[in-house]
Amino acid sequence: MNRWTFVIAYYNEADFLPATLAALAAQREPMRLILIDNGSTDASPDIAAAFAAPGIETVLLHEARPGKIHALETAMAHLTTELVAFGDADTFYPPHYMTEATHAFDADPGIVAVMALGVDQSTQPLRRRLYSDGVTRLLSKQTHTGGYGQTFRTAALVAAGGFSEAHWPYVLLDHEIIQRVAKLGRVVYPRNFWAIPSPRRTDRRRVRWTLAERLLYHATPFALKDWYFYRFLGPRLKARGITHLNLRDQPWETKG
Repeated sequence: MNRWTFVIAYYNEADFLPATLAALAAQREPMRLILIDNGSTDASPDIAAAFAAPGIETVLLHEARPGKIHALETAMAHLTTELVAFGDADTFYPPHYMTEATHAFDADPGIVAVMALGVDQSTQPLRRRLYSDGVTRLLSKQTHTGGYGQTFRTAALVAAGGFSEAHWPYVLLDHEIIQRVAKLGRVVYPRNFWAIPSPRRTDRRRVRWTLAERLLYHATPFALKDWYFYRFLGPRLKARGITHLNLRDQPWETKG
């Protein structure tokens, strides 16, 4: 029986989805792969439907409500395995990706989340060491990884409420989910657990927090993180109109 489910929600990712699926096909762990079309108007759904690989059970879903959080909400109802990974349709996952996560979970039953470093093993070893051995241990109850590289014990994710617009309708949903899950156990960043996210979103003004908000996030003790997200950051993002729907913007499509 598969221990893993890998979830990818996509919207108009025809140029990137094939490479990501090829990377998942090269994984050494069997898995269920949930591919959720979030209303694509390009060939992405056809690419997803045509995908097949040994050891991978593919589940195709569709979520018409625009917004990644809605797609992830839909996926939550289909999680049946012990462990679950969430990824992006434009990310490279090395062949050992799922194996490294498995080893980390098996090493300690108190671990509820294993996070990938967004650094290439071969070209950025110093930065990987700094994050894995330093930053992520000192600030272990915070997020240092985007939605491209988060894995969870499914039971802990469900117990924390999972991905849900009712919990968090803004950007930075990858940060907010850790705030809830980390209450239930350890979050770790193994040095050899990495992925390479796409660098294509160069204009992040509509999807980011301010420098002051980011610094306060790091400075706020974990015991006060609920205040930070739900009393401080959430209202500020709402006032600026920075909701999860902004993640749907794909400014690179308009560049010639």
